[in-house]
Amino acid sequence: MKIERIPAGVYAANCYVISSEETQKGVIVDPGGSVDKISGYLEENGIEPVMILLTHAHGDHIMGVPELKQYYPVKLGVHKGDLEMLANASVNLSSQMTGPTVGIEPDFTFEDGDVLTAGDLKFEVIHTPGHSLGGVCFVIGDYVITGDTLFAGSIGRTDLTGGDYDTLIDSIANKLLSLSDDLVVLPGHGPASTIGKERFGNPFLRGRWT
Repeated sequence: MKIERIPAGVYAANCYVISSEETQKGVIVDPGGSVDKISGYLEENGIEPVMILLTHAHGDHIMGVPELKQYYPVKLGVHKGDLEMLANASVNLSSQMTGPTVGIEPDFTFEDGDVLTAGDLKFEVIHTPGHSLGGVCFVIGDYVITGDTLFAGSIGRTDLTGGDYDTLIDSIANKLLSLSDDLVVLPGHGPASTIGKERFGNPFLRGRWT
């Protein structure tokens, strides 16, 4: 398995391309723009994208979706809690951002505990509301893609539609900090971390759970 991080769009949201070295099938997570960079990486490495997965439906994580779906026959998936946000450019804020205005329907939805497969790649869905109603994280192998739920040294903002601070903290405490400390955190913005580093060093979490 290979994971490539591509800071995408004018807001540099982390898009991740996860691909199988056995089958060359790939999954794109949170394409917030920079479709030329994403498609260039796919073509250069001979990767066949089969799915686009969203950690949540805010504009800076979805603005590359329509163009990618024009180029590739990929299926788009989102948690059902973010359906309204994905469909409404005013709610997902893409109408207020620099970039394309996006209001789209997914090809499928998923829920907490689902396991999504693409060839030999398996993504476990963990519903982590708080940043948005349908915010999720994806566990794949030794990694957890956390979107805007958990960052290196920080947490997601909770002042947007569907956000709630107590809900976010509860999601992190009960869903993410129960994972192995060695699991690598791949956030929606900024550098990678680990569950252990965030458990003991994140100022929003320090002293709460050990």
